[in-house]
Amino acid sequence: MSLVEETDELMLDFEKINKIAPENKVIPAAVQDRDTKEVILIAYVNETALRESIKQRKLILWSTSRNKLWFKGAESGNTFTLHRIFVNCEQNSLVMQVTPDKGGICHTSFNGKPNNCYYRELDMETMKLRRKDRE
Repeated sequence: MSLVEETDELMLDFEKINKIAPENKVIPAAVQDRDTKEVILIAYVNETALRESIKQRKLILWSTSRNKLWFKGAESGNTFTLHRIFVNCEQNSLVMQVTPDKGGICHTSFNGKPNNCYYRELDMETMKLRRKDRE
């Protein structure tokens, strides 16, 4: 894991969208657990990723860091079955409801137990990040 994944320092990447090449034509997608309603992660999809997700009924995204299709869980084995897709009013973001196929939902873990991607909470008094799994 990288420093940004382990630190308690707030290091928000406000330049993320600006780094994405215009030819990618992506929109944000919130990935939500269908059963618990927990937000697992926020990612991006392009038209190809969306069509492949629908065709395969699996979560397929666009990796902005690798600039390619990202079959979520292809390397870790933590894949997701896609059940529903909601489109916002301006048609510029999605909510994709999924269920984990294997149980793990993020490449990060604590003491061998998988995290979701939102495993840290911002302490608004200290502006430090606090791991929810260590409370």
